[in-house]
Amino acid sequence: MDVLGLDIGFGFTKASNGKESIMFKSIYGEAVDIQFRSDFGNAAFTSNLHVTLGEKSYFVGDFAEQQSNVRQFTLDQEKLLTEFAKLLALTALGKFSDKETPLSVISGLPVAYFKDNNVRFAKILTGQHTITYHRSDGTDVTRRINIKKVRMMPQPLGSFFNLLMDDKGKITNMDLARQKVGVVDIGFRTTDYTIFDRLRYIDRGSATMDTGISKIFRVIANKLQEKTGINVELYRLYNAVESGIIKMRGQEYDISKIRDQVFKQASEALANDIDRLWTDDWDMDTIILTGGGCMELSSYLKPLISGNVIPVEKGIDARLNNVLGYLKYGRYIWGESGLGAAGQAAAPDEAAA
Repeated sequence: MDVLGLDIGFGFTKASNGKESIMFKSIYGEAVDIQFRSDFGNAAFTSNLHVTLGEKSYFVGDFAEQQSNVRQFTLDQEKLLTEFAKLLALTALGKFSDKETPLSVISGLPVAYFKDNNVRFAKILTGQHTITYHRSDGTDVTRRINIKKVRMMPQPLGSFFNLLMDDKGKITNMDLARQKVGVVDIGFRTTDYTIFDRLRYIDRGSATMDTGISKIFRVIANKLQEKTGINVELYRLYNAVESGIIKMRGQEYDISKIRDQVFKQASEALANDIDRLWTDDWDMDTIILTGGGCMELSSYLKPLISGNVIPVEKGIDARLNNVLGYLKYGRYIWGESGLGAAGQAAAPDEAAA
């Protein structure tokens, strides 16, 4: 039985088995006939995701963005669960399931949605599934996915476990284990806040705010629409926001000033949320910034936070912090094989997960 980490976000879907991680945009679209395929495209697994699940075929991720006439993208949690989760999860997990080996999966949900949805989400994943990948060379590969166990947790805990444990799921960061730690997980739609006090999950200081990076993208998209009349989908702004330049109908637009201004305003709002939510937690030892949004906002946000803030590591894709932490926690409770307990002491605050 293999252990896998899975993270389905509004922006990206991520999965990892420890040796390899994959990530693709959380969008899908209708599968259409492509009359001609060149040999110059990206041959990576995530660049040509064409799958059949049940009786329907889909393009997923970048392939849907590029090729589908009708694309599906959501910022609604209920819709993500009911219409997106199964397809995105199985598309990702099938990458690691080629021998019908039973899988043990660890995943997470935003703090505010965890209580009402963790059992629902686990039921969506649990059981036997079949998915077919249609490769660009015309061949098909069918994967049978047998998910035996699913463990859910509030999303930010993944980033905490990623720093706490090694790749085998052993607690190695003993300083962190003895501290009161706050986690700020800046995602695409939401920002999650949570506290671990000497390995105990603190519900009082944990919450979800609708202050994700998508709000910044929306402001930029609105400005572009005012200038050009073009409504740019939010999921098409990643590269433009990173570079500060977007090219539309042959003309370049410099969005760096509005981007920096909105980044600054968003960081001030996040810092105010931290001060308000954790006003009684003046004894916090460490604050962890994580999530895809922290890669853009950390340089603006870190100076506004009082206390010891763990800096975002350069060269590390913070979008993977949670899914790698899920995997490590899975190995902690089930062992590397996923068959049972790892033989260690009681898992950190089992009730929280």
